Amino acid sequence: MNEPILLLTIPGQLTWTVPPISYELVENRLKIVAGAQTDLFNDPRGEYTQANSSRLAFTPEAVFIVQAKVQVDFQATFDAGAFILWADENHWAKLAFEFSPQREPMIVTVITREVSDDCNSMVIAGNEVYLRVAKLVGAYAFHASVDGRSWQLIRYFSSANLENATVNFSAQSPMGGGCTAVFSEIVYTAEALADIRNGT
Repeated sequence: MNEPILLLTIPGQLTWTVPPISYELVENRLKIVAGAQTDLFNDPRGEYTQANSSRLAFTPEAVFIVQAKVQVDFQATFDAGAFILWADENHWAKLAFEFSPQREPMIVTVITREVSDDCNSMVIAGNEVYLRVAKLVGAYAFHASVDGRSWQLIRYFSSANLENATVNFSAQSPMGGGCTAVFSEIVYTAEALADIRNGT
């Protein structure tokens, strides 16, 4: 899986930095099949560190917005499809659509600077949602939407240590036997988000 990959709406080439079990790319729809016990997390108490979730990476421009509809075949706790901002193994951020221990699909964010700051956000009815990452001057914003039109701010944080991060499409299955995540309606623009709070 070392061959360059092209997505219609993403500028330049994408490459697998951590390959999945398999993937399928049809026009602007990307399906990723993650293997068993795959994750990306640096436990705050140092009890667990893993960085083997699948990651398909591209290099964005200095200011950008990228979004997609994410559908996940939830089976086991922490199964997820995610956007990941990756600088190195100790500096990264994750916006995930994840299956909670209560067996509810929810939006989860993780900001990692040596150790992970893990935050659960809103519960989603069903197995699909829209996720968006926006890079501003000096900061990032994570948003989610149930319809792709009205966006809710999930996390707003500094880009320190993540200024030149790649953007990654990812799937994980930390406690399960594998997970399939489908990214569709992928949109990328090299422009700044006008309003961080309401996502327009």
